[in-house]
Amino acid sequence: MNEFHCDKSPDPNVPDKNFWESKWAKRETGWDIGFSSPAIVEYLLQYPDRKAAILIPGCGNAYEVESLYNLGFKNITVVDISPTAVDILKEKYKDREGVKVICEDFFDHTGIYDLIIEQTFFCAVSPLLRTRYAEKMHSLLNENGRIIGVLFNKVFDKNGPPFGGSVEEYQTLFSQYFNIQKMEECYNSIEPRKGSEVFINLKKKKII
Repeated sequence: MNEFHCDKSPDPNVPDKNFWESKWAKRETGWDIGFSSPAIVEYLLQYPDRKAAILIPGCGNAYEVESLYNLGFKNITVVDISPTAVDILKEKYKDREGVKVICEDFFDHTGIYDLIIEQTFFCAVSPLLRTRYAEKMHSLLNENGRIIGVLFNKVFDKNGPPFGGSVEEYQTLFSQYFNIQKMEECYNSIEPRKGSEVFINLKKKKII
């Protein structure tokens, strides 16, 4: 059975739900590329465990769900803070057994996952909360869990979101919590983002 529920009381210390709900209500979703990121799909093609528990935080239209499902993954949780986005996903994936759609602030989410897919969520989080993001991701993964996906490797001219950053910054941030398996220029970015993304593969580090 699909599971859908919505938490209406987000933590006031994280990005404002009203901001994102307004974007969805006005259809101002310029971050939406309309399909799964090629870099993410290529990684999933070689990911061996089709029974893995997978999380997509700040999922938006969650195109990756369709890609995952077509590849045989059937334990997929997607989280978004916008009720409008979640309503769209409820309808979109209502017939997909094993897909859980949750309307919730990511920082309030609980669970244990094998793989977390990062696609335009990190860049939506205030840079002031990036350490908290890394800590939360670490807590949501099993002992061999990973984050994979793409991050912007550029600084934007305007105040975000999206918020940019650099490889050096990301290495400093994530190395506290993860063994960095890969953090390098994404060779198969979509055309508008070529040269401005890095692909990440971060394995959870045991912290003593």
